[in-house]
Amino acid sequence: MVGRARGRSRTPARRDGLGVEPDRPASTQPIRYSECMTELRDLAADTAVTQLKVAPGWYTADLPAHWNFQTPSGGVLMTIAMRAMEEELADPDLRPLSANTHFCSPVPAGPLEVRVEVLRHGNAAAQIRAQLSSTIMPGPGLEVSATFGRSREGIDLIDVAPPDLPSPEEAADILQAGEADENTRPAFFTNFDSRLALGHPWWTDGWEPGAARLARWFRYKVAQRRPDGHLDPLAIPPIADTMPPALTQKIGPDHVPFHAPSLDLTLHFLDDTSSQWLLTDVHAIRARAGYATADIQIWDDGGRLLATGTQMMMIRKIPDGSSMRPL
Repeated sequence: MVGRARGRSRTPARRDGLGVEPDRPASTQPIRYSECMTELRDLAADTAVTQLKVAPGWYTADLPAHWNFQTPSGGVLMTIAMRAMEEELADPDLRPLSANTHFCSPVPAGPLEVRVEVLRHGNAAAQIRAQLSSTIMPGPGLEVSATFGRSREGIDLIDVAPPDLPSPEEAADILQAGEADENTRPAFFTNFDSRLALGHPWWTDGWEPGAARLARWFRYKVAQRRPDGHLDPLAIPPIADTMPPALTQKIGPDHVPFHAPSLDLTLHFLDDTSSQWLLTDVHAIRARAGYATADIQIWDDGGRLLATGTQMMMIRKIPDGSSMRPL
């Protein structure tokens, strides 16, 4: 996420015992992969929200740093905002259909607040928006607008085939695909088993650039399921917000080190699955003038298309010129 803080967010006059912790310091040092390898985190628990009884439409959350890149994954923050949306709708038959997030300013791990507004709650669908921000760092944070809908009878077709790529059992563990330094790998990845299905290990040297495509298998170490056994659709935004390394596949291993904070992320939720392995197939179609855009398809290991998405990123050189590359 990017942007400069533009004023402190408003807060309700009372917190009724559920309030923020104004004296709690923000984490200024990124937590690393090696520091949290032994601790299993549950996305559902870490992104849970609590409704403020004294302030309708207001929710709080407390996100640990285990979901950080440099700051928390924008996809994880998007999940928190959408959990607040689900709570506000209070209608379990409504499932997410689409969501668009604009990342306006950095949000650190720690105490968060979410303000939710239902724009329309109809019989078939509901439109809703939410603003999420930190309670310890000023700034607008991020805003999500989403549509939730009920399952309905209608046309059922698909006009795209799953990519012909190695299965999770065939693909190499991403840490074994190329030697990776656990002291520089972001903490976010400790929450997954991951396999490299397409592309080169971009943090290594000596490979030839090709198409700007990258595919990875992800499996949450703590399964993310709804009571009916299906994947929680709100487990999709975190793995969707992993598109930047596709750029490296085109520019090769000798590029100037960069990172690519998200400006926005749009997702369409298409189908359910009971599978745990999820494939992210990313194509970075254009980079220009300091920005880049990429598309993503998310499949399960049975060839079911679960979601599609697109993202605009800002390309920033790593200030100290270090060799750290996004994993």
